[in-house]
Amino acid sequence: MALLDILEAPDRRLTTASAAVERIDDELLRLLDDMLETMYAAPGIGLAAPQVGVLRRAFVIDLGEDGARAPLFVINPELVTRSERIIVAEEGCLSLPKQFGEVARAEQVRVRYLDRQGQGQEIDAEGLLARCLQHEIDHLNGILFVDHLSALKRTMILRRLAKAKRARQTA
Repeated sequence: MALLDILEAPDRRLTTASAAVERIDDELLRLLDDMLETMYAAPGIGLAAPQVGVLRRAFVIDLGEDGARAPLFVINPELVTRSERIIVAEEGCLSLPKQFGEVARAEQVRVRYLDRQGQGQEIDAEGLLARCLQHEIDHLNGILFVDHLSALKRTMILRRLAKAKRARQTA
């Protein structure tokens, strides 16, 4: 497995909608495995294909507890239902390192997707898993968590990110 480079905002690929995965083959499975390894190394709990420069509808999540790994591979997800109850919680993103904001999301969702074997699955999720699924599906649609914030908060975060990036480049 290989560690992949994670794109950082304002890379245009992060704001581009992804195309559906047409077939699940060795290349896609290798990408998913590399994404998982990259996510663990970052460290993070979710990583979408556009974040590594691949504009395809696939992502990985792992919310395993106490160091146990529990990877979830999601291909061509479709948000089927979402609860009316909205929860506001802090989110971050590997493509906006060390930046956080309060994002309103549905408390519960149902998502239909294909697994690694190409089998259709449905998952009912709540809490952190529901938030992660919505966050990663947003990535596939070219939406970043900062797009859910006020213009002022979004601008502040993007300026801090640009400043940090410049500091890293001159160091």
